[in-house]
Amino acid sequence: MNKITTLIGKQFHDAYLGKNWTAVNLKDTLADVSWEESITQVYGLNTIATLVFHMNYYVKGVTAFLQGKPLSIKDKFSFECPIIASHDDWIEFMNSVWLDAEVFTALVSELPDDRMFEEFADYQYGSYFRNLCGITEHIHYHLGQIVMLKKIIRQQKSTAAI
Repeated sequence: MNKITTLIGKQFHDAYLGKNWTAVNLKDTLADVSWEESITQVYGLNTIATLVFHMNYYVKGVTAFLQGKPLSIKDKFSFECPIIASHDDWIEFMNSVWLDAEVFTALVSELPDDRMFEEFADYQYGSYFRNLCGITEHIHYHLGQIVMLKKIIRQQKSTAAI
C-alpha cells in the first residue's frame, strides 16, 4: 500500500519532471526553450524564466523547512529572478531547478503520513497536506502560463520573420 506522502511526492515529481495525468510537465515544456525566449517579455507579463524562478522559490523554501530550517520565504521576493544573460546561465538555472525537484520529492515521500494533518510551520498556513498539495497546484497553474507564453513568443518570432 502506498503512503499518502509518497503519492503527494510523486504527483509533484510528475508535474515537474514528467508522466503526470495531464501529459504536460515543466521539464518537457522547457526542454526546447532558449535562454533568449526565457527572458522575452510579452504584453507586460512575467517572463518564462521569472515564472520558473517563482515556482521554484517556494519549492526551495519548503525544502529548507522540511530539512529543519525555519520557513523564511516571503511572497515579495518570489519574483526576483536572477539575471539570465547566456545559454550557460539558463542551463545552470534549469539544472538547479531539476535538482531541487528531486530533493523536494524525496523529502516529501519520506514524511510519515500522520504529519499531513499537522500544522505547517504556523497555524495561518494550514496543514502539511494543504501546503504540499498546494505546491503542485501552483506548478500546474504557472505551467499553463508558460505553455501560453512559449506559444506567443514563437508566434511573434515567426510573424516577424515574414
